[in-house]
Amino acid sequence: MISLIIPYTAPRLLKNELTDISVSPFTLVFERAGLLSAAAVMNAVVLTTVLSAGNSGLYAATRMLYVLATEGKAPRFFARLSASGVPRRALIAVTAIAALCFLTSIYGKDTVYLWLINTSGMGGFLCWLGIAVCHWRFRRGLAYHGFDTSILPYRAKFFPLGTALAFVICLTVTLGQNYEAFLKDPVDWQGILATYIGIFIFAGVWIGYRLVLGGRFVPYAEMRFPEAEKFEKEAGKR
Repeated sequence: MISLIIPYTAPRLLKNELTDISVSPFTLVFERAGLLSAAAVMNAVVLTTVLSAGNSGLYAATRMLYVLATEGKAPRFFARLSASGVPRRALIAVTAIAALCFLTSIYGKDTVYLWLINTSGMGGFLCWLGIAVCHWRFRRGLAYHGFDTSILPYRAKFFPLGTALAFVICLTVTLGQNYEAFLKDPVDWQGILATYIGIFIFAGVWIGYRLVLGGRFVPYAEMRFPEAEKFEKEAGKR
């Protein structure tokens, strides 16, 4: 719709003031509609959107930390509830981490901001890598124990090629986000650390979890699928 109202050759769209909301295509649409103070309206819209996203993120992160603590996957300290049933300790911890965003105004826009963005972005790719690995081993484990995949409520049609392709793509994107830093002379180690900080954080958390709570790699022969056995017994296959 915006492209039908404002041509891509509009002179004001060619401006490069990223912090100037007055050159936003949304603002220009409001101005074309004759709405006064279009920039102020867009500022209000952006602020409302950011507050809404921040509020939902704060809620989700707090509840996630609380649940992890109750399951023994995070310090029990965060499993404590207030008299009104609010996980305040988890809320305070999440708020403290979120407050690191304010450091961007102290140490420059290209330092802390990039570290935070790369940490969250890398975490997303690591999550999808884990999903691909878990799905691969789950399906292979089912096949190893002779279960029919028809008992699954949903079956990935393109397994195993789809799962392998997803893993390769995510791994390529993860490792290649800042490959230029390795090609510089000298190597940009600071840029490498800022880009791949999420991998180091993940490795530290994973190693710490294994050292404190233990755990081991489960081979296919030792995998157990009680729900699959239940479904097959109900179907009269076993």
